[in-house]
Amino acid sequence: MNDQDLYKGLVRIHILHHASEKAVFGLWFIDELAHHGYKLSPGTLYPILHGMEENGYLRSAVQRAGRQSRRVYRATPKGKKALAVAKEKVSELFGELFDKK
Repeated sequence: MNDQDLYKGLVRIHILHHASEKAVFGLWFIDELAHHGYKLSPGTLYPILHGMEENGYLRSAVQRAGRQSRRVYRATPKGKKALAVAKEKVSELFGELFDKK
């Protein structure tokens, strides 16, 4: 296991967070995650997105802009519910990690 493997769960939660707010696409995620210090290649990100879609957390559609098109992702109701549960669990775990007792 490497450090990247440790963070994949956090990346998935981050994806659900943004996909719950608006339709987003792969390159946008790569740039967004880079702002947080994650360096994901398309070869890493797209299998995550496809897996999340296969598991019912995301739904994708092709969006056309002139001659160009791109696949955009939105969270499904299942994804939004999973995000709500993840927020509770992350809050509890991070509270413990940063508890100064």
